[in-house]
Amino acid sequence: MTDIAYRFQNGFPKIGIRPTIDGRRKGVRESLEVQTMNMARSVANLIAENLRYPNGEPVQCVIADTTIGGVAEAAACADKFARENVGVSITVTPCWCYGTETMDMNASIPNAVWGFNGTERPGAVYLAAVLAGYAQKGIPAFGIYGEEVQEASDTSIPDDVRGKLLSFAKSGLAVAYMRGKSYLSMGSVSMGIAGSIVSDSFFQEYLGMRTEYIDMSEFVRRFEEQIYDPAEFERALAWVKENCAEGPDNNPEAIQTSREKKDQDWETVVKMTMIARDLMIGNPRLAELGFGEEAMGHNAVVSGFQGQRQWTDHFPNGDFMEAILNSSFDWNGIRPPFIVATENDSLNGVVMLFGYLLTNTPQIFADVRTYWSPASVERVTGHKLEGHAANGILHLLNSGSATLDGTGEQQLDGQPAMKPFWDITEDEAAACLAATSWRPAGVEYFRGGGFSSDFLSRGGMPMTMSRINFVKGVGPVLQIAEGYSVELPSDVHDKLDKRTDPTWPTTWFAPNLTGKGAFTSVYDVMDNWGANHGSISFGHIGAELITLASMLRIPVNMHNVPEENIFRPRAWGLFGTNDKEAADYRACSNFGPLYK
Repeated sequence: MTDIAYRFQNGFPKIGIRPTIDGRRKGVRESLEVQTMNMARSVANLIAENLRYPNGEPVQCVIADTTIGGVAEAAACADKFARENVGVSITVTPCWCYGTETMDMNASIPNAVWGFNGTERPGAVYLAAVLAGYAQKGIPAFGIYGEEVQEASDTSIPDDVRGKLLSFAKSGLAVAYMRGKSYLSMGSVSMGIAGSIVSDSFFQEYLGMRTEYIDMSEFVRRFEEQIYDPAEFERALAWVKENCAEGPDNNPEAIQTSREKKDQDWETVVKMTMIARDLMIGNPRLAELGFGEEAMGHNAVVSGFQGQRQWTDHFPNGDFMEAILNSSFDWNGIRPPFIVATENDSLNGVVMLFGYLLTNTPQIFADVRTYWSPASVERVTGHKLEGHAANGILHLLNSGSATLDGTGEQQLDGQPAMKPFWDITEDEAAACLAATSWRPAGVEYFRGGGFSSDFLSRGGMPMTMSRINFVKGVGPVLQIAEGYSVELPSDVHDKLDKRTDPTWPTTWFAPNLTGKGAFTSVYDVMDNWGANHGSISFGHIGAELITLASMLRIPVNMHNVPEENIFRPRAWGLFGTNDKEAADYRACSNFGPLYK
């Protein structure tokens, strides 16, 4: 087995905090030392108390050894940050400082500046000056400035400043964590799906990631040469037999597989799950078994499995493998989810990774399959949609690969939820498993057999659906739809579900409408969605996704996030303040990919 310590043995990037100060000595600098350093410490405490790494530990901050009044101290801080694996930079000050002398010149990491809104010293003046310098030097930086004036002695962080600091820090850490990691392509292009054409240049230039590739025959080699932990396999198979209830076979009787074949399929899909995990992150147990090279893995934080059709025409499908890896629990207990994209849709895998890094929660992979208007639902079922569903719903459905956390059987404040692994109880994990049945795969789709998960998400969960699409001549673009899961009466769900494949997991989703553009109606959301897949994250995280996208220079082509919640680098306003969507495109095009 692989434990959490092994998986995250290389550690995590830290956040660097730079207290800058007016460099004039003999009275000015000395009067500001304590206040400036206290600002840095308060930000470090805020971050440590509110943000966690994927392993559950508090995010670590590194503060410069001294306040920074000039270029020599800025250089000393940069050296310390390099030694300490700092991947995100926050500059804080209550006063005027020498802008280009004190600024962080590292263009490859996200930068932000908090200028204290106080009247005793002009922190806002420094903020404006240094942000102008960042723009002039082509280093987009985020500006943070509280709306209300504070007293010089006030050491608290106002709510508006607090929100921007945490949003920047979460998004910046996601950027820093991805850098140097891998996307593992298991197989190649699935059924002509464009998203599974894995682009080396996109991953390298926008995300700072490698792309790694294996042929699906590697699974066969590891089956036949027993390149997996046999003791773990026996334990895993016993766990599956106890916890994964097999549902009815929906295939016509004439083409149903035998009991013997189903039992063989269970053994195969359990081995596939172990092998895919070992391919992603490695497994020290393999070295003990004599497979030193295979024990290393591919340093992958996200992967995709082609499956269809070359694999699934002969072998059991990847649905169990994908669903269990994407979940927060398996035979080794409750643990962080892995991110695995169905059909090797790397562009959907990327937004799954974004959502995971921003929330530490697992992600639902789904087809954006059907728009059901209120009139259509009423015509087919006699039911009148109400509440969040009143304007229509989207049927999010895929062939069994969605995280089992998506059942909504976990609870947060008494409501259905998807939570970080460290907050999940054994009872909640068991409830997710109990709410899921494993249906024998439809052999017309999957000739090689296998099993697909079947569950229904509970309603009332705040959710954010997102997707990256690629446009020739533009590059990647991001779309975002915040909304809620919807719970329909069981007979209504059954009638609608049986019109498609009822052996697959369903999430009924109602996006929030704004009355304009792509969010004029639910139909417009469906009509403007850029591909057949979407990633669904728990919570309304659209604002954080927009912040993250701006760091990576990925423009957002549609979203329903309230304008007041949007936080981008200050230079974006220099590309226009009236049409912010167009300005976003111009800014991203001008600055180009983060790592190009």
